Amino acid sequence: MKLKTKLTLGVGLLFVLIVLLSVIGSVYINTLKSDTEKILKANYNSLEFSQNMLLALDKIKIDSVIAIKEFQKNNKLQEKNLTEFGEKEATQHLNLHFSNYLKQPSSEKEKLIREDLVKIMALNMKGIERKSDTAIITAQNATFWIVSLGTVCFLIAFVLLFNLPQTIAEPITQLTFSIRQIANKNYNERVHFKGSEEFNDLANSFNIMAEKLQEYESSSLSKQLMDKKRIETLINNMHDPVIGLDENYVIYMINNEALKITNLYKEEIMGKTAHEIAIKNDLVRELIKNIDHPTLEPIKIIKENKENYFEQDIIPISITKTGEKEIKPIGKVILLRNITPFKELDFAKTNFIATISHELKTPISAIKMGVHLLGNEKFGELNDQQKELLKSINEDGQRLLDITGELLNLSQVETGNIHLNIQKCIPKNMVQAAIKNVEKLAEQKNIFINSYYALEDNEYVAADYDKTIWVINNFLTNAIKYSFHDEKIQVSVEKIDSMILFSITDTGKGIEEKYHRQVFDRYFQVPGEHHNGTGLGLAISKNFIEKQHGEIGVKSSIKQGSTFYFKLPLLKNNE
Repeated sequence: MKLKTKLTLGVGLLFVLIVLLSVIGSVYINTLKSDTEKILKANYNSLEFSQNMLLALDKIKIDSVIAIKEFQKNNKLQEKNLTEFGEKEATQHLNLHFSNYLKQPSSEKEKLIREDLVKIMALNMKGIERKSDTAIITAQNATFWIVSLGTVCFLIAFVLLFNLPQTIAEPITQLTFSIRQIANKNYNERVHFKGSEEFNDLANSFNIMAEKLQEYESSSLSKQLMDKKRIETLINNMHDPVIGLDENYVIYMINNEALKITNLYKEEIMGKTAHEIAIKNDLVRELIKNIDHPTLEPIKIIKENKENYFEQDIIPISITKTGEKEIKPIGKVILLRNITPFKELDFAKTNFIATISHELKTPISAIKMGVHLLGNEKFGELNDQQKELLKSINEDGQRLLDITGELLNLSQVETGNIHLNIQKCIPKNMVQAAIKNVEKLAEQKNIFINSYYALEDNEYVAADYDKTIWVINNFLTNAIKYSFHDEKIQVSVEKIDSMILFSITDTGKGIEEKYHRQVFDRYFQVPGEHHNGTGLGLAISKNFIEKQHGEIGVKSSIKQGSTFYFKLPLLKNNE
């Protein structure tokens, strides 16, 4: 429990009890005052009135007129002060007997009047005794409660008097001793308080300070400088450019490779912010622009009159200070991985594939021509087995021709040698042309291709006509391949904002969500499927669409079919 809470509870309770003691004392004093006033007003006055009437009765024989007026005066006052049980009846009897006495005085009637007065006086005396007893009880109760609450207040004050100074003074004494130990460089000293949370927090802060001082004491400046030299030597001998930024983007570290590619000198950039350097340096500006979201595309940098390719990686630097738990960011490191050798190998592989594909395309076409000629009856009739063999050779040749065509397209895209003829195209015409290309393939599985167009007549698409038809044709071919017999494929074209959306939906088994991004990678094929392709069609489609400033994607789930789609820029009739 916090010390503040303890003090609040103790002093607060003492304050409440003192207030309660004052209230109870005031209540009982007012009660006693009320009881006393009742005795004086109700009973003492009645006794005084009765006494006056007795004196007046004794004077009637001497001066009857004055005595009778005095008697009647006190009698009227008595009638207004009837407070005791039976006092009213006694007063009525008094009035009756006094009236009879005035008509015909006699000693017997006088005796009756005196008896009535004595009775009234007796009733009021008993009232005084009863009310006096009540006052005594009230006084006793007041004494009990005042003494009880006073005792409780005394005990609380006694406890606070002996415990509170010790509770505050003991931790302060211990802390003072520990501070002296730290001042004497005894950094192993630790403080442990029990009880209040404030002193526990104070002890934790003191222990963290002592731990940090111990850490600083155990390290020497020469050792720190040696460690720094080792790290600088290691970073400078790295073949990858490295730039270190603190939390304010101030450059505190840069190696020789980074200086070479940025054409900067260490003396002119150290201690300056990256944004200051970026004003005059294009490469630094590009690196800073991507510092929060590094680009996945390689960065091409001319180094020593040669194209070099680098992958940018941002490494955030965070530390947990000694004795603390919070992780604090203190900067970032920009690392550029040199992938030029891999890029060169990739270019060589792409050129090799392009060359081989081009060289294979001619003999494969010749083989297909020869197979076609052999199938001509002018050169002789063939038996069924020979016809079947020629059909198989023709299908394999066509498959090889398709593969070489895909490889050629891929190599053109990767080398940047692809030539796009962007023009104003009618989306409906492109879809119908692609559907016509796959009609026979769809008929083999009795699949119906339904098309839907939600476009106006003056809405066109900016696209390469042949390449876009190739992509639609690839989507339709895959949809037919993976759909079941007697099913339906839906082709839709609609406008979404400033784009035209082409989508092909099939009713096949679908693709798990974890493979959605991989299906557009080269040579990737969904595991568990029967494949007879190269896995290049979707990769080529992705490159064709992105080269036309479009987007491509897939929506699919298991047993729910798949929807492959792409978007291309919209053109109005007057554009």
